[in-house]
Amino acid sequence: MTSRDLVIKTLNHEAAERVPRDLWILPGMETARADDLAEIEVRYPKDVLQPSFKYPPGTRAKGKPCRVGQYTDSWGCTWHVSRRGTTGEVTDPPLVRATEIDQYQPPLELLDETKLGKVNRECAATSRFMLAWTEARPFDRLRWLHGTEATLKDLAQDAQRIRNLLARLHEFFCRELQMWAGTDVDGIVFRDDWGSEEGLWMPPELWRDLFKPLYKEYCDIIHGGDKFVFFHSAGDISDIFSDLVKIGVDAVNSQLCAMNVERLAKRFRGRVTFWGEIDHQHTLPSGTPEEVRKAVLRLRKALDFGSGGVIAQCRWGMDTPIRNIAAAFDQWMLPLPMHVV
Repeated sequence: MTSRDLVIKTLNHEAAERVPRDLWILPGMETARADDLAEIEVRYPKDVLQPSFKYPPGTRAKGKPCRVGQYTDSWGCTWHVSRRGTTGEVTDPPLVRATEIDQYQPPLELLDETKLGKVNRECAATSRFMLAWTEARPFDRLRWLHGTEATLKDLAQDAQRIRNLLARLHEFFCRELQMWAGTDVDGIVFRDDWGSEEGLWMPPELWRDLFKPLYKEYCDIIHGGDKFVFFHSAGDISDIFSDLVKIGVDAVNSQLCAMNVERLAKRFRGRVTFWGEIDHQHTLPSGTPEEVRKAVLRLRKALDFGSGGVIAQCRWGMDTPIRNIAAAFDQWMLPLPMHVV
């Protein structure tokens, strides 16, 4: 069975020989810890790959991402990076005045100048599951452009110019997703970081009014290209988990440590694939290997019944020791706990 077959069986909730692995490598790792990366790849090869594709720099772009200092992305958002290997944060959103909001247009040159022939060749050359990460993240982009507090206030007050801006962003993302849906990748990711461990940034009812219809259209586009839908969010998203499942998301990556994973498992096991994750803020970087194993075991007890629906995903940052990554994947490889079988 190839890695692609393994992941597809998992997404279809079919029995497979093991849980597939997905390792996220954060910026800076490729150069600073190349030997560690090579060792883990030999011991625990990834079943999920990303195409080696980057959008061309847009006309607004300046500087280089993830280096200490600041850079401006293709959307015109300036990121301040205080630590190497991190994406940084937007402290001065570019769209403050009404005229700036009304006149803003997404960087269409990214899509106009993109050629994806190389992506299809990569897909044909590998037996691993190819997963494309996209720019599609409407809430995140809206708050980076306009500021988080101002965005939440304007959305709650139903400000028309902010809804118009959101519509323009959505049009861009739909076009982008249609472009990727026409390639040979196996799955496509869209995402938004919806809050903290305390819950969503906004009431669930407002999310359902504003963002659920957009997400439903993204799912329809991706499924229309015969691809699997992957969604990522930070924070406690338990209030909208059911909505994500109903609109057709096939795999959800979320901060399970911020939610009641056992309760989620009872409701949604067999209906959606749990695409990780292990706590990357505390357990992975600063815990012991035994603590990492316990975190994995908790997930397996709730989710891993040998019938698919779970992907062993974890995030590897500069501060995470290799022993903890090895402990996580090793625990996923061990026989299922007796009470789970």
